[in-house]
Amino acid sequence: MIDETKGIDGTKYRRAFLLTLFALVAVVVAAAWLWWQSPFNPLTHAAQQTSSASVGGEPPRTTIQGTGTETSDGSAASPAETPLAPIQLSPQRMQSIGVKIGNVESRIINDEIRLYGNVQPNERRFAYVQTRFAGWIRQVYADATGDFIRRGQPLFTIYSPDLVATEREYLLAKKNAGALQQSTVSGVSDGAASLIAAARARLQQFDMPDSEIAKLEESGEAITDLTFYSPASGYITERNALPNMYVQPDTKLYAIADLSDVWVLAQIFQNDAGRIKPGDPAEVTVDAYPGQVFRGKVDYLLPQLDAATRTLPVRLVFPNPDLKLRPGMYVNVNLKLPLGKRLVVPDSAVFHSGTKSLVFTYTGKGNIEPREVEMGPHVGNELVVTKGIKAGEQIVTSANFLIDSEAQLQAAAGAFVPPPPGAGQATAMNAPGQTQTNVELTTAPSPPQKGNNTVRVKLTDRLGKPLTGAQVTVTFFMAAMPAMGMAAMRTVVQTSDKGGGTYEGSGRLGSGGTWQVTVTAIQNGQTIANKQVTINATGGM
Repeated sequence: MIDETKGIDGTKYRRAFLLTLFALVAVVVAAAWLWWQSPFNPLTHAAQQTSSASVGGEPPRTTIQGTGTETSDGSAASPAETPLAPIQLSPQRMQSIGVKIGNVESRIINDEIRLYGNVQPNERRFAYVQTRFAGWIRQVYADATGDFIRRGQPLFTIYSPDLVATEREYLLAKKNAGALQQSTVSGVSDGAASLIAAARARLQQFDMPDSEIAKLEESGEAITDLTFYSPASGYITERNALPNMYVQPDTKLYAIADLSDVWVLAQIFQNDAGRIKPGDPAEVTVDAYPGQVFRGKVDYLLPQLDAATRTLPVRLVFPNPDLKLRPGMYVNVNLKLPLGKRLVVPDSAVFHSGTKSLVFTYTGKGNIEPREVEMGPHVGNELVVTKGIKAGEQIVTSANFLIDSEAQLQAAAGAFVPPPPGAGQATAMNAPGQTQTNVELTTAPSPPQKGNNTVRVKLTDRLGKPLTGAQVTVTFFMAAMPAMGMAAMRTVVQTSDKGGGTYEGSGRLGSGGTWQVTVTAIQNGQTIANKQVTINATGGM
């Protein structure tokens, strides 16, 4: 007999197992589909980015962190400098911050470089004394290093057997030449003349002066002690000639320095190397001769830079007829560098802002505009300007730091609108077609101070009727001051309606100084007032 109950139970178990299996597979497929569409999937995320860049044509996303800018490809962009805007100051404001006005001038200028140097002998004017034969020194006349000796003055006498033998050959040739001149044999007289010429040539090769050869011919006797004379006028800087000393042709007996011209070696810094060229005029002063100036010129810039001091040797040449410049002297050098006709401004007129150089041009009626310029060399108390301004323009020559802060405030607050004549207040900037709103801003204490302050705003229409029910916001902004290490500061004051068109709130200022204040009033979803003023807070930085 078949047990039908067991068959029915087995069928139920198989159905339940299959249903569970199908449900599990469905859950796995759904989970896989959700994971594939999830932004956490790196493959899908990369594909979406590639598709967006190639199909949509959108530029790479830029992420700003801290003070730098980093693009999506990982490259760092240069941080942007704080923009500047033109400003207008009242005469009272210009006087209070010490603004002075000057002119851009075009004139012929000369630059100067002041150095220190040392006097050295001119190596091109050295004379060395050596013999062309071996021998013994008999008598020494120039016997001290440092002595001044003139050209043609005797130095020493020397005895040389080789020289004496050549002299006797010359005398014998001269003696025999007279007898052989009468010979009838062909070629004998010519041979005698050749012997005389050969003996005389050997004497000249021994560097025997013509005056001594003439004396030899006149006396008819060999000169055993030959006198050597100085080949130049100057100071003996080296002496090796001693009595009874045996010398060879390679023995240097004297070194004589002609000091009628001297060198001065000075050291210039690496950044000045391109400003100096041979032939530039130079001046030298020495403490030993007060008030006296020696004039010379640049002779040569030596090629090797001193790696320790980052300086380059420059050689100057100076006439020295009175022999006042002595080797080893420490001198003051002044190089004169003619620059021709250039545009120059006072150095106080240039404001260095990060990587840029700025001047502030003045166009009258308090209007001041920042202008980027390119600078040349610094000449005295002036700077050469190579690009950015023209001759005759007026520029600000003092208080540039304060003016730069004002220009940054104006740029941060928005587009510049010149204020009306009257004393440093900005006009209301209302949208076209809107009702004119008068804004009166006061603070307690007045002027505001570093720390907590109460701000009150009075709103009236053009007929003087108070305006109520508006949302009034007062924003205080101070631009960054990189030169002082200060970041930009902002304080937003939300006011409440006190009735009668008066709105009041409180806020804390983080520093004293010049603040750009913007008052914004919104009523029924429309801006009815947007006013900018400049306020000076007390209390220091």
